[in-house]
Amino acid sequence: MTQFRLLLLAMTVLIVAFTIAAIAKDGWNLLPYFFEPILALTWQGQFNVDFTTYLILSGVWMAWRGGFTARSIALGLFAPPLGILFFAPYLIYLISQSGGDPKKLVLGVHAN
Repeated sequence: MTQFRLLLLAMTVLIVAFTIAAIAKDGWNLLPYFFEPILALTWQGQFNVDFTTYLILSGVWMAWRGGFTARSIALGLFAPPLGILFFAPYLIYLISQSGGDPKKLVLGVHAN
């Protein structure tokens, strides 16, 4: 699990740095950059739709893992818009909470 935690930490640092650079270059308005390729039916748009489905899946998993409680649903709603910026630190937290047990990490309340 140590290597996995290091990978998650590296992902978090990378996306924070990249986000800061992107905001400095293009400003805060992500929406036109995200939706215009989708509406144009380009390969970049295809990637954006595919990536969005992954983000939604990660949010559904977070909510399911927690048993669809109010807290787990709220966490699941943060996943799609925040991406790996939220998901990687959350997984680092879950690794510590699960004691490094992969079954508990993945299944959450369903592990028993």
